[in-house]
Amino acid sequence: MPNSPRNFSEFWPYYVGEHRHPFNRTLHFIGTGCALALLGYIITTRYWGLLLVGLVVGYGPAWFGHFFIENNKPASFRYPLWSFLADLKMLALKVSGQMDAEVERLYGSAHPAKDALLRRGPHT
Repeated sequence: MPNSPRNFSEFWPYYVGEHRHPFNRTLHFIGTGCALALLGYIITTRYWGLLLVGLVVGYGPAWFGHFFIENNKPASFRYPLWSFLADLKMLALKVSGQMDAEVERLYGSAHPAKDALLRRGPHT
């Protein structure tokens, strides 16, 4: 991101742009969902020793998606709080079936990898 965002509204389009691949968004959905479920368990049982496990469960799939699918650095490295809030927003949009539309609204396509294959056409 060339200029640092001044607020979450400026950060959100950048965040979405770093999560254009649908499989990466799915990995985030899995990681964030599992981490929230584990957090609920931790709070209920007061087994605070699992907090570190919750971070690994939450961020592990997401970071895998960034390094090996999107080929970029996680936004959480530079903007940890806004990235966490954006993860929650993305989870809510994914659960409500609106995340693909949000990516398309901001970037013109919800599935850039599939679009690239379609532009290349069938192999002969």
